[in-house]
Amino acid sequence: MSEQFYDIIGDTHGCYEECLQLIRTCGYKNGIHPENRTLVFIGDITDRGPDSLQMISLVHWLVYERKTALYVPGNHCNKLYRYFKGNRVVINHGLETTVAELHALSQDEHQLIKRKFMQLYEQSSLYLVLDHGNVVCSHAGIKRQDIGKNGRQIQSFVLYGDVDHQSTKKGQPPIRRDWALNEKRTMPWVIYGHTPVISPRVFNATINIDTGCVFGGKLTAFHYPELTFSTVSSNQPLQVDKFNSYEHEETIDDYK
Repeated sequence: MSEQFYDIIGDTHGCYEECLQLIRTCGYKNGIHPENRTLVFIGDITDRGPDSLQMISLVHWLVYERKTALYVPGNHCNKLYRYFKGNRVVINHGLETTVAELHALSQDEHQLIKRKFMQLYEQSSLYLVLDHGNVVCSHAGIKRQDIGKNGRQIQSFVLYGDVDHQSTKKGQPPIRRDWALNEKRTMPWVIYGHTPVISPRVFNATINIDTGCVFGGKLTAFHYPELTFSTVSSNQPLQVDKFNSYEHEETIDDYK
């Protein structure tokens, strides 16, 4: 039995109130769990939702002050990082909501949030290998053959998923391949998000826990090593068209 206990939280996208509720549901008080569990945020903590800046402050506080959380970046985190660096980025696909929040701040407040986020991003790992290699956390997933590797292709996959660039039409959202289909049903567990699903999608010992909180779904935590879930309902309006479904699915009970 593992001696390391984690509560892995899916894409929050600025849903600060739901995140606070979920953390409390997981048993944390003032950012600390009585059984020394660790929170893991799997990226995309900002954009689209109402409170992206509070999410940055919360995750930074948990990681650096409480030291009870870990964080890996997502594609939205990468884009915000490039924005803060002064790179030319198109302010769309949710970044506009975070930028609007930033514009409402004083210069000192803006610099403080920027410093917090830059520290989070620059000191984060691209993906996390936990519990002696038994569980891996990344934003959009990772093929088991690539665990332990880095490089541009790995970074692209971890942040954006397995994108079919050739089939994607100009001006349309990228087509994401179902990479979990070709994985073997073996350890380690791969826990990820990025693609909204109505309920956690379990297949070949991979679990997508992005249950679309910002689109009116739920915010989900996966508890490891118990292999259980906790969820809270979203405060946002439901957008049914934002969710994905898969033909191939299993249940977590298949692994118990």
